[in-house]
Amino acid sequence: MAITSQSAGAASRGFRAVFGVREFRVVFAAHLLSLLGIVVGEIALSVLVYRLTGSPLMTSLTFALGFLPYLVGGTLLSGIADRYPARRVLVVCDLLCATGGAAMALPVTPVAGLLVLRCLNAAVGPVFSGTRAATLGEILGAGDLFVLGRSLIRLVSQGAQLAGFGVGGLLLTVVTPRAALLATATGFLASALLLRLGTRRRPSRAERDGGTLLTASWAGLREVFGQRRIRALLLLSWIPPFFLVAPEALAAPYADRIGAGSVGLGLLLCGMPVGAIVGEVLAGSLLGPRGRERIVLPVAAVLLLPFLVYAARPPLGLALSAVALAGMGVAYTLGLDQWFVAAVPEELRGRAMTLQTAGTMTLQGLGMALAGAAAERVPVHDVVAATGVLGTVAVGAVIRGVVRSLHSK
Repeated sequence: MAITSQSAGAASRGFRAVFGVREFRVVFAAHLLSLLGIVVGEIALSVLVYRLTGSPLMTSLTFALGFLPYLVGGTLLSGIADRYPARRVLVVCDLLCATGGAAMALPVTPVAGLLVLRCLNAAVGPVFSGTRAATLGEILGAGDLFVLGRSLIRLVSQGAQLAGFGVGGLLLTVVTPRAALLATATGFLASALLLRLGTRRRPSRAERDGGTLLTASWAGLREVFGQRRIRALLLLSWIPPFFLVAPEALAAPYADRIGAGSVGLGLLLCGMPVGAIVGEVLAGSLLGPRGRERIVLPVAAVLLLPFLVYAARPPLGLALSAVALAGMGVAYTLGLDQWFVAAVPEELRGRAMTLQTAGTMTLQGLGMALAGAAAERVPVHDVVAATGVLGTVAVGAVIRGVVRSLHSK
């Protein structure tokens, strides 16, 4: 698609316009602080558990438990996002996570306690993310600024992940893992303070009807899944990431098979987030709202095809290029966000976005687990290539559902 200089300039101004909103700057800064704390905390916790147990399985659980509780938080607790004022929800979630991080840092906390606290913090995650996403719609409006603002949140998540791993590794050379875990608590406390003082109090989006939180959560989920258009868009949010995580999950064994060493492993792990950052920046700066909508279905349809390169057991450079190219396809989510926020009624927005976040994280964890299980019996490069084939077929079916939902309205 050709992009005129006028439309490109308008879209570019959009990114600057997002930062021109004071409340968004506060939310963005709070997100960055808490995110750096999370990433550093994940590294410190994994090192601590390994030192205490010497078990690779227990160590891997510290990462897996960051995904699995999202299903609980995104279903049983989703009603919180619309039932209570957003600022209160965000601040309380931050304070709960800060308390969990501080408890992990205590010398008396055993391994079982560390894993339980990891689960509790992870269960809070989708409620916080869904509430924040819905709040961005109120701060920025439900139009183009919302899409660009949500894109910036994703971009800083990818960037903080890369930077956080480096910072965490350096931090652990000078302090103990438990001391490093205090970074998690500090990050969440700073985030809570910023959100409390820097954002405006807004009423809850849905009126309380006297029912329980569980009743409100399930009622909202039934309404969300009961609307064909929203259901189709949720699947388009969930299915591509389910398959996209395969190369990341198998990066270590693949790097070992091709003799790439630890440097090659690090590059393979960075390929996907770097590609995603490049793709979203290009789509956000070069395309206007209509352009981003036009690329949703075509890009989603082909974003897994680069994985077919793995069938030839490619060297590091070619494998890295394939992973980064697939990561660039994540740019389809900008236009998808425009469709999603337009399709969801305002009173359901918090629950719908909590569910969207929870489903994405849960399916990514499941995708990693299934890719690892498949690689126990099938060569790693064949697993990734098969993921490209099966994923492309699955995404194609989802796209047909999205098109039908549009025509049925």
